[in-house]
Amino acid sequence: MNKISVLQVGNEDLSLTLHIPDFVDWNHVDDLKKATERSYDVCVLNRCVNEREARILLKKIRAYTMFVLDSVELNGWTKWIYESRIGKIYSLNELQEFMSDDIKLFFPSGYGEKFDALSLSISQSFGGSISWDGYNGVLLNGEYGDDFYQIAYWRMNVPLFNEQVIDFWLEYEKDPSVNIQLKFEQFQAGSVSTVQNRWVFSEEDLKSVISIENKKMDGPIFASLLAKGQGKLRITNLHDRHSRKSYGVFFPGGERYVTSKREELFMYFDPGDMKPPLNVYFSGWKKQESFEGYNMMKKMGAPFLLITDVRLTGGAFYLGDKEYESLVIDGIKKYLKLLKFDESQLILSGLSMGTFGSLYYGCTLRPHAFILGKPLGSLGDIAENERIKRPGVFPTSLDVLKKNTNNMDANAIKCINDRFWDKFDETDWSHSKFIMSYLIEDDYDPNTYKNVIGHIKNVGVEVIGKGIHGRHNDNTYAVVEWFRSQYNQILKEDFNRNGDSNANR
Repeated sequence: MNKISVLQVGNEDLSLTLHIPDFVDWNHVDDLKKATERSYDVCVLNRCVNEREARILLKKIRAYTMFVLDSVELNGWTKWIYESRIGKIYSLNELQEFMSDDIKLFFPSGYGEKFDALSLSISQSFGGSISWDGYNGVLLNGEYGDDFYQIAYWRMNVPLFNEQVIDFWLEYEKDPSVNIQLKFEQFQAGSVSTVQNRWVFSEEDLKSVISIENKKMDGPIFASLLAKGQGKLRITNLHDRHSRKSYGVFFPGGERYVTSKREELFMYFDPGDMKPPLNVYFSGWKKQESFEGYNMMKKMGAPFLLITDVRLTGGAFYLGDKEYESLVIDGIKKYLKLLKFDESQLILSGLSMGTFGSLYYGCTLRPHAFILGKPLGSLGDIAENERIKRPGVFPTSLDVLKKNTNNMDANAIKCINDRFWDKFDETDWSHSKFIMSYLIEDDYDPNTYKNVIGHIKNVGVEVIGKGIHGRHNDNTYAVVEWFRSQYNQILKEDFNRNGDSNANR
């Protein structure tokens, strides 16, 4: 188990009173100048702090990881850092229970992955029809029998270690006449026949995230799907994530939203210093499931919101049905309201896939500014370019096209392009700024920058652009550096902040 680093601030070293697990690295300080680590996984506070100390803690402590003893008075800067870090008040006994039972869930890095449809094997005994739909899933149609039998299994196993908890979520659709179960078997490490754990989950269980906790030896998990009845069954993705139980998803405090079609969206909010603006960052395309941009956004010191899309292979560009898109809009508005900010105190940002999310939802939210790197607007063009300009480089673009139009022809390409640009054309951009760094030889969508300029109908809208030579996945370092510098500049000039240095005060 990875070491979990705890910073305890107070006159008395509580490790002399509490029982601390071996995997916890306990750091007791009274003078915060001696807190030498760049960041800590958990903070325990058992005295009040002044402004200087509160700002040091803001830099070193993640939100949702501060635990304040009930003997500490919450006022002044102690109350400020407690609210900024979204702390919890514990008695000494409650803190001991936390150390014994739950601190293991505050491991440093969140991790998740998915097993897509192409990693599935279908049972040879199934006599119905099988239709593969790229990474959108595999559709089965036929008879499955009167009792539960294995209909499919995932070829890759999931490692599971002693005392570890893993969450699973299955994306699927089916006819009411089909019944399914999800089955897991854990083998002993090094064995292909000795099963030490077995779990079977019903459809009722699958309405929620299911968790597996290993109290035995290390060993891989084999996952299979059982079915009975007859009709259609679509299997999309099986997601597995290192669990933090009730403390959050990926990060402590990470929030999970899910639609009636079992599609997920994740958000992580950090109040920062609780002063404007709210910086929203949409994650780019990536296969590993987690949040992106945390360290970069935290250094700015301002409140920020991370949003990530885990559908398809590495994300579905935040585009979905009305229910899915409402989750995004309502989530951002919720945190604006919590901070008592309005849209003039909102910045939407992202890189690559994240730029589409920013621009698309910006049409509804109309933020103060967009800060974008490698902007993408015409999803149909990206899919069309897969055939000639970059064959085999980004097949997810074809899945996005099929998912949203149920077709792959020229009309589908135009339809998904128009879905964004029609929305963009209907928006009043008179109060927004566009700050974009684009690749001159972009092989995904080379025209978004000039199209944004051409589609803005309002007079006097500020657009700042920087062209950098390269294809879409070239020269990312230069794009990100310019992205950061523009973020810091707008925070300084428009909100009287000091950008990255603000968190150091």
